[in-house]
Amino acid sequence: MEEGENNVRPNANTFANMLLLWLRVEKQETGPIAEMTLVPKPLSLLRRIVDYDIPVTLVVSDKAFVKSEDAAEVIKALSRAAVDANLPNLSKVIMELGTAEALGCQLEEEPDVPEAMPVTKTKPKVKHAVDGSVSDVEVTDAPEGVTEIPFNLFTLRKHLSEVILARRVLSGDNLARQKLLEASVYDVAVERLKHQVQTLEGLGLGNKGLEHADLRAWMWNWHQKLQVRLKWEVADLVSQEEKHDDRTKERLAPFLSLIKPENLSLITILELMHLHGSGGISEGMKTARALLSVGRAVEIEYKAQMCKMNNISIPSKGTHNDLSFFSNLGYRDLHARRVAARKFMEDSEEWTSEWSQTIRVRVGSFLVDALMDVATVTRTAVDRRTGEKVSEEQPAFYHAYEYIRGHKLGIIKLNPVVSDRMAKESLREALHPRHLPMLVQPKRWISYNDGGYLYNKAPVMRYKDSQEQLTYLKEASNLGNLELFYAALDVLGSTPWKINREIFDVVLQVWNSGERLGKIPPTVLEDPEPEKPENYDSDPKARAVYIARQKAHLEAKANNHSNRCSTNYKIEIARTFLHDTFYLPHTVDFRGRAYPLPPHLNQVGDDLSRGLMKFADGKPLTERGLRWLKIHLANLYGYDKGTFDERVHFVEEHLGDIYDSAENPLEGRGWWKNADDPWQCLSCCMELRAALESPDPAMFISSLPVHQDGTCNGLQHYAALGGDDRGAQQVNLGVTDRPSDVYTHVATMVEEQMRRDIETGTNEKWAHLLSGKITRKVVKQTVMTTVYGVTYIGAREQIEKRLMEQGELVVEDAWQAAAYLAKKVLACIGDLFTGAKGIQLWLNTSARLITKSIPPDRIVAASSGTAKEKAKTLRKEQMTSVIWTTPLGLPIVQPYRAIKRKQVQTALQSVFISDPNSPASVNSVKQASAFPPNFIHSLDATHMMMTALECQSRGIMFASVHDSYWTHACDIDEMSTIIRDTFIALHSSDILGKLDAEFRLRYKGYKVPLSSLSKDLQSKIMAYASSARPDQRQLEVSSINSADEMEDSDEDVYGMDPDMVTKFVNLVDILPPLPEKGHFDVNTIKKSLYFFS
Repeated sequence: MEEGENNVRPNANTFANMLLLWLRVEKQETGPIAEMTLVPKPLSLLRRIVDYDIPVTLVVSDKAFVKSEDAAEVIKALSRAAVDANLPNLSKVIMELGTAEALGCQLEEEPDVPEAMPVTKTKPKVKHAVDGSVSDVEVTDAPEGVTEIPFNLFTLRKHLSEVILARRVLSGDNLARQKLLEASVYDVAVERLKHQVQTLEGLGLGNKGLEHADLRAWMWNWHQKLQVRLKWEVADLVSQEEKHDDRTKERLAPFLSLIKPENLSLITILELMHLHGSGGISEGMKTARALLSVGRAVEIEYKAQMCKMNNISIPSKGTHNDLSFFSNLGYRDLHARRVAARKFMEDSEEWTSEWSQTIRVRVGSFLVDALMDVATVTRTAVDRRTGEKVSEEQPAFYHAYEYIRGHKLGIIKLNPVVSDRMAKESLREALHPRHLPMLVQPKRWISYNDGGYLYNKAPVMRYKDSQEQLTYLKEASNLGNLELFYAALDVLGSTPWKINREIFDVVLQVWNSGERLGKIPPTVLEDPEPEKPENYDSDPKARAVYIARQKAHLEAKANNHSNRCSTNYKIEIARTFLHDTFYLPHTVDFRGRAYPLPPHLNQVGDDLSRGLMKFADGKPLTERGLRWLKIHLANLYGYDKGTFDERVHFVEEHLGDIYDSAENPLEGRGWWKNADDPWQCLSCCMELRAALESPDPAMFISSLPVHQDGTCNGLQHYAALGGDDRGAQQVNLGVTDRPSDVYTHVATMVEEQMRRDIETGTNEKWAHLLSGKITRKVVKQTVMTTVYGVTYIGAREQIEKRLMEQGELVVEDAWQAAAYLAKKVLACIGDLFTGAKGIQLWLNTSARLITKSIPPDRIVAASSGTAKEKAKTLRKEQMTSVIWTTPLGLPIVQPYRAIKRKQVQTALQSVFISDPNSPASVNSVKQASAFPPNFIHSLDATHMMMTALECQSRGIMFASVHDSYWTHACDIDEMSTIIRDTFIALHSSDILGKLDAEFRLRYKGYKVPLSSLSKDLQSKIMAYASSARPDQRQLEVSSINSADEMEDSDEDVYGMDPDMVTKFVNLVDILPPLPEKGHFDVNTIKKSLYFFS
């Protein structure tokens, strides 16, 4: 048949018989059938089925199969063959096989799980003319309007249904299912593009006079024209670049030829439509941003396609409890494995490399210019003189210039009729693949860009456009300095999770009811829209109050819809993985803090996400574990400042409420709903009830994670760094009978200061208004983030949100009240943690000096010309970032630099873009202000990773959310010991001394121009120099012109005479001395009960 000799084409029945024959050969051990060696295998047959474009469902459901068992075996064989073959339409084939099996093989059904009601939007009513064309589109918010699911959720639901069906087909092969899962993630990106076309085709287009056409009809019309235009323009560009081979200019055609013209067309249209109203441009967008966005979208789409074509075969994973890489030679094995893996990465480096900003802009310019040429709309208006309708075809987009804050800015404007339609219709994201949890243990990290997902590459660090960070990371990895760091990420990724079915059922019921509960937002916002006052036009104050309240209402409404969409993602993903064990691969931000790669459902998420998750493996609870489970429940409820015995007593007093919550979560008294973390509290109620109801609670198999949280962990690190006795007592580093509560202490201090203001009449209005309203919750976030560098503005915003949540202030008073309170809170924190302030000052000053320094080999090159030219050149040469290395060997480079723009000539205008790879001076202010919080973040990340490694070596399950460490209840005592031991080991290593030594070695020979130092900084340097060691007091000042100009006097050094521009001081000579350390002994933490609790 295939050779065409009989003019007969193979059909579904042909392949069904061939598969049956293969199946019989496989089952027959002896006899004539067993000797048939030329029977094609399933892989070969599947390829031919796809080549002949025969639906797989027709083959496996053919009448040739008389036994459902035979069909089931063939389906499984074809499914494995499809994964092994890496077919381009892999998801489609698996989907068809899953559908066939579900419908035809009568497999045992999974327990019935109700569907989650999706977030919906109002569906526009499309009106058709007599000839069937679209005559008008009406969008209404009326409740009787028919609704449809927003497309991003529809696509996710469709994608996840494929994963569920694949579970049936590949139930015994999680590795194959993981490959399908990763491949179909990228199909979602392409599916969004296809959906736009399919939607438009169903609108009844065909009438060329689209005077009342809806937005999608216009977009479809543009797409039809643009894809034809791009087809011949790209071909012409290829021809032109081949004829005129200009090697000084990078070719554009190879980049435009990577994707089909129809996809290029859709990407360009959708990106421009989504950018409408961005960047402060009300009726359009900034040209530079538009060109970059289109170019970047093309790059993403190309890589999404390439990800499915460049798979690297992954060996089967080892046993679940494989701890071999923690043996004596474990880390050496990891290094060898990383080196051996290089050959796999070399083949993919070309397509995985980043496109330059210039290429992105030129690609974007080519596509946008073509769109602006072909995209038109028909505008219709009534002639006022004659009363007749007048129609005119106009460009849908046009280029213009606007002055914004005194700068001339090129913009792309939308035709007003298009802009009006945009106000009525919603467009969703076009290209944004979302990763899902994994079905197998993540691939171990063996390089800076090789680990986590099995078939799709992801960098181990999330950094934004910092070539410097990438260079340091690569070098550290190549030197083998990151093995402990990689191993810690492997520990986090290897933790198996499952969905808590009991919690999921309650969540689903609440979600489908549309009511608010916990972190689940309601379908409709409860607060009514503010009423417009009668004196709106005559009373300016009433008008201002109404506008403020209306603005707050609209923001709350938008936030509620956004939160509901986010919650919908969580529920849909949880529903999909109900019957699976799953894993969460981890990466880090540039400070070393670990985050799961799957963004929607993970342990770092909100209370709902955490409540939905449990460990996949359980352990016997034990007597101590039962006690810790009760303490954990008290903490989740919010009773976390009592002693451990008091927390246990609190739970035992509320056992009736706990049982009621577990048995009747929605119809009962609802005790759990009042908890600080209601969904986690309900989960713990159910776990505790199940344990107490079991025959032997100590032997109950518990899989609920129990937490140990640090007390304002950033301040704990500061207190340990500075040996601060007073600060240590406030954050539970010391030995106390009861846990200290720094938040309540600060709130009390603030109330006392407000009482004084009332007595003295200072800011009496706000002090009276806030008196009695300052709870620990109001100040908690500000106290926590002060250590991480929160500013006054940030503190004011935090406190304003907390005050509004209390509901005791009106909108118009909240801002000024928060401004008053923020000053009080920040002042009280400064008085309480003087040791932390001293270290912050040292870190800040060191960073400011480093960013002003210049490498020695650049001094002479920057010294030609007049004094004015030298000063200008020196400022450009100040490109030194603050860089340090964590105790686990991870290099950290602060990425804050001044934006350096590059001019690119395009068909639309001359575009100025920022090139992250070009040298640029540092942003000195940002580098200095961000260094203290970033340094502390790197320390808490190091402590977490040290704890993770030690827990894994002892066979203890471990998960974390920054400074909150999780394990089984029975292992809390042992993990608590590990937490303390690793913290003591970390802070016994003279961290600040090593940082100071690293700075002096790394920046040895660097010079600081005295002309670049502010008077404020000069005074600080003088103060530090006067208190330093004798050998530090003599600051070596050098002149680049002659030795005669060297100054010996300190006064001349810090003065700003005309010759100062040629004067330099060695950076290491003016780095401030370390702040004096207090007397707190970090070993005391071993005896602290409430350090982490």
